[in-house]
Amino acid sequence: MGDRSEKGSGKHRRRTTISGDAAAHAKRSGATETLSGQVKEKEPRHETSASKPKSHSDAGDDTFSCHKLQESLLSSDSGYSNYRGILNWCVVMLVLSNARLVLENLIKYGILVDPIQIISLFLKDPYSWPALCLIIVSNVFIMAALYTERKLSVGSVSESTGTFLYSINLAALLFFPAVTVLRVTSMTPVGGVVALGVFTVLFLKLYSYRDVNKWCRETRHAKARTLSRSHSCPSVHKANGTTGYTPVTYPGNLTHRDIYYFVFVPTLCYELNFPRSPRIRKRFLLRRLLEMLFLMQLMVGLIQQWMVPTIQNSMKPFQDMDFTRIVERLLKLAVPNHFIWLLFFYWYFHSSMNFIAELMQFGDREFYRDWWNSETIPYFWSNWNIPVHKWCLRHFYKPMLVRGINKLPAQIAVFFLSAFFHEYLVSVPLKMFRLWAFLGMMSQIPLAYFVGRFLRGNYGNAAVWMSLIIGQPIAVLMYVHDYYVLHYGNASEGVPA
Repeated sequence: MGDRSEKGSGKHRRRTTISGDAAAHAKRSGATETLSGQVKEKEPRHETSASKPKSHSDAGDDTFSCHKLQESLLSSDSGYSNYRGILNWCVVMLVLSNARLVLENLIKYGILVDPIQIISLFLKDPYSWPALCLIIVSNVFIMAALYTERKLSVGSVSESTGTFLYSINLAALLFFPAVTVLRVTSMTPVGGVVALGVFTVLFLKLYSYRDVNKWCRETRHAKARTLSRSHSCPSVHKANGTTGYTPVTYPGNLTHRDIYYFVFVPTLCYELNFPRSPRIRKRFLLRRLLEMLFLMQLMVGLIQQWMVPTIQNSMKPFQDMDFTRIVERLLKLAVPNHFIWLLFFYWYFHSSMNFIAELMQFGDREFYRDWWNSETIPYFWSNWNIPVHKWCLRHFYKPMLVRGINKLPAQIAVFFLSAFFHEYLVSVPLKMFRLWAFLGMMSQIPLAYFVGRFLRGNYGNAAVWMSLIIGQPIAVLMYVHDYYVLHYGNASEGVPA
């Protein structure tokens, strides 16, 4: 009995032995755990040879371990993402480096900012405003689209006749302003760009206006037998912008108020009922207005003070075909050009579009996405200009897929259309056709294949940034060089280097 009880008690003691960190903790706290789970303070006792602390060599590895399996912070597998300090460092370095360039520019050329010269960019004659007159004439094309739709809605003209009238109207939207800009000598290049930009936007809007109303007619005809007249033909006085924003149905949207609301809101895709914000936020509106005014002055000042001298100094290396100097001037121009492009992006897609949207109580404010994180070329072009992307997807790309065209030819067609409008907005105002913008846009196709095939992650993102920083100055220098040669004869006559 005694032996069995001793063995049993020994077995029980082995079951309740505390191991690892728990035992170490119990020793340090001077407490012991009873069989019932209660903890009581251990009685002090004299240390014996058996109760002395163990040395490091005798202790387990876990007790004094200071290492664990982990990656370096800058490794992609570490999961670390707080690089705010590095970002601040980059900003400080950019500010200091550009401050040196600004100071060097001021010492070399003096102050070149001239408000009078800014006005001359838009007007040659203070009593002649050809660009503004051309923009006012655009109302003719808007009214033509509206009344064509009204005729189609009541069946006065057939669908084929309506398509023919629309084709004439849309073609005139592109050719009439182009011919006017080319023939009117008092039209400045900047004024021509503004006028053609307005007509291009109007072309895309009226194309969408025609498509959506056509879809509405097809839907109405399909449901004609089940819908009552009160639902299929509501009164036309209700439209976008009315008090309470009462939803409208076709053809109740065919009003002057509705089409002009669509013309002014910052979108290219037409809807019968746009999402509307509940009120106009005056503080938000004021901030966007101040941003617009400040950034406009800053961009114009940087162009006059920074870009113009660099461009003028680049003419002689181009004429002499000095490739070393051409590359040097290209890299020198890349910094101010890219900085101004970033300012333009924020000014146009954030400040200006949000200002107009807030004023019109237009609810959809997704004018851009995170294009700066682009790892492929298509991702950049799909996210930096959302209004154009939505239009291309809705009215150009998907209709081609519906007709049975494969994705690759459809994507190439989208790039071709974009390249056409890029060249249209540059060559016509400059009154010369060199196709640099067209070729630059079409070169995005092989570049997209190369980046998507061979580069991934940060390398792909770096390639996208390089294409933006280097590609644009090349096109700028090519056009400016040809413009100087065409209008001033000797391209080498510029500001001394």
